[in-house]
Amino acid sequence: MKALVRSLTLAVLLSTTSHLALAEEVTIRFLASHGGISAHELAAELGYYDKAEIKLENVGYATGGPESLIALAGGSVELGSAATAAVLNSIAGGNDFVAAYPSNGINDEAQSIFYVLDDSPIKSIKDIAGKTIAVNTLGAHLDYAVREALHQNGLPQDAANLIVVPGPQLEQVLRSRQVDISAFGYWQTTFEGAAREKGGIRAIFDDTDVLGEIAGGFVVLRRDWVDAHPEQARAFVEGAAKALDYARENPAETRVILAKALQERGENPDLAKHFKGYGVRAGGLPVERDIQFWIDVLEREGRIEAGKLVAKDILLVTGGASTN
Repeated sequence: MKALVRSLTLAVLLSTTSHLALAEEVTIRFLASHGGISAHELAAELGYYDKAEIKLENVGYATGGPESLIALAGGSVELGSAATAAVLNSIAGGNDFVAAYPSNGINDEAQSIFYVLDDSPIKSIKDIAGKTIAVNTLGAHLDYAVREALHQNGLPQDAANLIVVPGPQLEQVLRSRQVDISAFGYWQTTFEGAAREKGGIRAIFDDTDVLGEIAGGFVVLRRDWVDAHPEQARAFVEGAAKALDYARENPAETRVILAKALQERGENPDLAKHFKGYGVRAGGLPVERDIQFWIDVLEREGRIEAGKLVAKDILLVTGGASTN
């Protein structure tokens, strides 16, 4: 009951007028991701936080979502970003996090794609059993997408061998035949596009084949931070959601901003031309299915107790009453 009351309180706070003057400036520290920018970074570049008393501070890179959640739990950053399953595992483990907004989604335009070399005998999901798959981290979206793909095809969920390879090296390990498959996450479309442009590889499946259109992951905040800064939390979510819509409506301009950000970080700005968007539905906010799908999976696997997690208590705000 306390969780429900807190959730309703947050929803009221987040729905208040956006013209309220914010009392104090807050700094939100975060870990960036190689080859891309988050919607809140884009929002800052577009000036959406200029009047909101919100300052973003990039304090380094995260190799994967679980790393950013550990940093969030430890207090070294104010936000984390991870696959939904990783977020739920972290909350079930005792971290009082709330899902602020979907960091990315998967659809026909933006998705995670599993590639093999052209001469590979692997043709379908059923062929990945016993094969080695490169993913950026374990315990996150690609890991669970593989597990769910195997489950749907009647195979043991641990039938494939997953190894950790940083995003910038996914193409290299595949072309050098160190792995059978390289999985480029929905947040790594820049690396995927660069690899595809060179040719010699082919896709065997993507995560929309397995999961349908759904939020791929979430930017999460600590609940105590939201309680302490309700107006900034509202402004943060509103700005990010607005930036997600901007990216969908203005892809060329977004690629220019991404190239500039990559250049400033010392990364390859040419990767920006392969940016496919964030894959998030119009309005930039989640629906309950984005969370509930993975709650059901984790309950089925026995990783969390049935009924322990409730989607509406985890989501800071939703795009409406729809659960579809």
